[in-house]
Formats: sequence, structure tokens, C-alpha cells
Amino acid sequence: MKAIYFLAGLFMVTPIQAQQQAGRAVYEFTPQMQIRMAGNGAPEGMPPPPRIVIKMEVLFGNNQMLRRQVVDNTANDLPGNENGIQIRTFGMGDDDITWLNFAEGRKVEQREFATKQYLITDSIGKGNWKLTGETRNLLGYTCQQATTTKIGKRSMISMENGNMSRKEMPDTSKVIVWFAPAVPVPAGPDYAGQLPGLILEIDINGNTTYKAIEVSTKGDIASIKEPKKGKKVTAEEFTKEREKMMEEMQRNGSGRRVMHMSN
Repeated sequence: MKAIYFLAGLFMVTPIQAQQQAGRAVYEFTPQMQIRMAGNGAPEGMPPPPRIVIKMEVLFGNNQMLRRQVVDNTANDLPGNENGIQIRTFGMGDDDITWLNFAEGRKVEQREFATKQYLITDSIGKGNWKLTGETRNLLGYTCQQATTTKIGKRSMISMENGNMSRKEMPDTSKVIVWFAPAVPVPAGPDYAGQLPGLILEIDINGNTTYKAIEVSTKGDIASIKEPKKGKKVTAEEFTKEREKMMEEMQRNGSGRRVMHMSN
């Protein structure tokens, strides 16, 4: 009954407010850093992993959206070799693009991994969201809160004395999202196509966040095009290739301790 009441209220509010159908939103993304050590473990007194902030933009219009970086994030680069520890990061690349067509339910990602370009095709996911009825003002927009629990798996790779092992671990995430019904476009930095309004903030387990810092009615709408550059793969095929390359990277670093940091 709460969800029905919420939606009824939504239809009463949005006609009063000016509805924005196209534009640009800029976000700061702070990923969770996961450290996996091999060898003799972390050295005594080693500082915690640095805080990385990635700025990205979402362009939306014509029932489509495009996500990409807006600045060079080389300031976030980590040292390559400190005290015998090799540090590698795997995250969003400078040229990575995510495009969604809401009308067709299609999603295409242009991703770079280990100097190779991929074109990942998938359908837009549909989460099991609970509308809580809570409201909050963000950047001048009255936002509604929605929550979900994401249940999945993640690969854990470890190496000790030259022997590598990999196993699947359960991974459950609590996701809290704030979206703006006054912008009735299901765009956002993540979980796009799943909620009836522009997503302005996402909190995943309290440590991975997306926060909108700017929303504008003006944007380079002409740039919202399906990416075409890279090897065409499915999401499942890309995951398998990425895991294979990560294992090869780990093997190549078998003579030293490896710190693997990822979001």
C-alpha cells in the first residue's frame, strides 16, 4: 500500500513543477577500495588506501542517456611500486562510455581494460526497488528515496608462494538512491532505467557513493550516440576475459607482493 500511495502522490506533484526532459548532470563518484595482499601481507604501518574521486557527467534527452568522464583523473593515480608492493587499479577509464536507450531497453558500454577496447552489449536491468516515502532536497530538487538489496558474487584472487587461487564470494549490497520526479527521465550514474526520475545520489553499503554536484537544462545532446569502438562482447564474455587477464597479471607479478585495489 505504501508504494501505491507514493506513486499517486508523484502524479499529483509533477504537473505543478516544470518538468525537465533533457540536460546534463555532473557527479562525483567515490568508489570503495578493496585491498588484497599476497605474499607476506601488508607491511607494518602501511597507510590506508587513498580516497579516489572520479568526476563524470550524464547527458540525457530523446529517451536516451550517455555517461562519461569529464576530466582527466590522473591526479588519482597511485604509485606503481612502493616498498616492494606493486599497486594496480581497475576502474573507470578516461574513454569509457555508457549509453542507454530507454525506449528499446538497450545498454552499450565502451570499456578499456589492459589496453584493449571492448563494446559490451546488454539489456537495461530492472531492480526490485522499495519506495520509502522519504523526501530530501538536493540541488533545489525535491527527491524521493528508493532502496534495494543487490545480491551477487565477486571473484577473490590470491597468490602465495607462486600459487594462485581464485574463488567466488557472495556479495550483498544495500543500495539507497535519491531521485528527482521533477526530471521524469530514468537517467543516472548507475541503476539508470530503473526509477521514474533523474538519480541525484546513490549510496552503496555506506562507502561507495555517487553525488550530483550540478544539474543543467543545457547539455551536448548531440553527443548522445551509441558507441561503436571496440571488440563486441556480451557482459558475461567481458567478465570472463577480464578475469583471465587479471590472473595473467597476477602471475606476472609472482615474484613480489601484489596489492590489488578496485571498486
